[in-house]
Amino acid sequence: METTESIKEPGKITNPAILEAFHDIRREDFLPSDVKPLASLNEALPIGYNQTISQPLTVGFMLELLEPKRGDRILDIGAGSGWTTALLSHIVGKAEYSTIPGKEGRVVGLEIIPELAEFGKKNVAKYGFIEKGIAKYLCQDANKGYPLEAPYDGILVSATLPKKELPRAWREQLKIGGKIVVPIQESIWVFTKKPARRGGGSEHKFTEKEYPGFVFVPFVS
Repeated sequence: METTESIKEPGKITNPAILEAFHDIRREDFLPSDVKPLASLNEALPIGYNQTISQPLTVGFMLELLEPKRGDRILDIGAGSGWTTALLSHIVGKAEYSTIPGKEGRVVGLEIIPELAEFGKKNVAKYGFIEKGIAKYLCQDANKGYPLEAPYDGILVSATLPKKELPRAWREQLKIGGKIVVPIQESIWVFTKKPARRGGGSEHKFTEKEYPGFVFVPFVS
């Protein structure tokens, strides 16, 4: 598959779990019928309602920054046509080998545009992730996160914020050591949650790292 081969170029994605997900989850299954022939291109493609599905190299790069692994719980914000939700679901799976309650892998996809959310949910369901309880796909405003499945090991955001200010709900619903990978203006940012200092209040601090040179559709709330 050309999409998989493109992210295996030198200096690109190297995480085996991410590469396997790109191989098994077909991008064309998350595109409108008239755009399906373009699925193998390393370009952002329209999915309707002024939204796009991001180019494979960008999605792979963001997943590599997020570092999802089997058994993780991930919040997927701006899930669109469901491609990132399906990729993440493939990676985190269900940790059936674990005897720790609540340690099953889980992905919650949030999309605010009703028609797109319906399309995305149907697409994710093609792979059985919703039926198996690995994925949940909801139509709602993502500013409040989704506390019912929190805390999360990681939060992936696929639409750009206008300024470097994360919603409180995202910060609170992230585990210590967890990451938020989010576009802000024309950069991808990684925020990693640190433990709160003793005597320093309940507010957690975050380390930050910026990767400039990316373009995303605006975050809708």
